[in-house]
Amino acid sequence: MTFTSFMDIALEEAKAAAARGEVPVGAVIVDTSGQVVAQAGNRTRELHDPTAHAEILAIRSACVAAGTDRLVGHDLYVTLEPCPMCAAAISNARIARLYFGADDPKSGGVGVGAKVFSHAQCHHAPEIYDGIGAQASATLLRTFFQAKREGR
Repeated sequence: MTFTSFMDIALEEAKAAAARGEVPVGAVIVDTSGQVVAQAGNRTRELHDPTAHAEILAIRSACVAAGTDRLVGHDLYVTLEPCPMCAAAISNARIARLYFGADDPKSGGVGVGAKVFSHAQCHHAPEIYDGIGAQASATLLRTFFQAKREGR
């Protein structure tokens, strides 16, 4: 079986988020047949909702499309390591595989910080593949925050 990455779609969502003034994070959910069923970028500022992270929005959309609260067998591609809130949602949705780009040493919840999937209270841990599109994801984030610091 050949691996097909959907990180390019997540990166496009991240770029669209940046254009809206949001932190540039994008997410894509792929079903068991390899079809994209949801994609989203951050919308916390636009929606005035601190939970409107790309992963949460994509999970909500995929669950509605599937007509269920569980996404068994689905894959999630996200440009940045999920925070603890998103990692918990990924676990609750029973996402099978998590592919993420850039590490998040400040707010990550998978490889650093809370390490949500390693806790006994975590009922489901996805397979994790990091570093997928990491360079492009990190560059997008770095450029976004540098522009913010410079007042652009």
